[in-house]
Amino acid sequence: MDKTISYEKLDEILSQYPSENPAIVAILQDIQEEYRYLPKEIFAYLAEKLKISIAKIYSVATFYENFSLTPKGDYIIKICDGTACHVRKSIPILEALRKELGLSAAKHTTDDLGFTVETVSCLGACGLAPVITVNEKVYASMTPEKTVALLNEIRKERANENKE
Repeated sequence: MDKTISYEKLDEILSQYPSENPAIVAILQDIQEEYRYLPKEIFAYLAEKLKISIAKIYSVATFYENFSLTPKGDYIIKICDGTACHVRKSIPILEALRKELGLSAAKHTTDDLGFTVETVSCLGACGLAPVITVNEKVYASMTPEKTVALLNEIRKERANENKE
């Protein structure tokens, strides 16, 4: 589930960067890696610590597509919809995932923060199309059926992890 914001952890991340001309993008990347998104509560704290405006931090966070201001799931599933994947039927894969997880074009993350489904323009594996990634691991030549089977495997693993 969602992590509580740790200002000690934020200070630890900030300590890795020079205080003059801070690398805002790199700092935000480290924070997102820790929390899987950029919690809105951190902006005022970062602005004070970095001595820059909240608006500057927010503008960087919203300019780059890789940053998210909403929580993401434990498993981030990216479906390529580049030309090669699209022609080889990536959309039915997306539709199968959304149906299976109760998601839509407007809702990308399950309520339990287990899964996030995103479409991307290209994953750089055109020869393996259609392709998805699950937490950066590439799965090639996918079909809706193979994708649902993979999802069910992940659900089983996740259930076993939660039992321990």
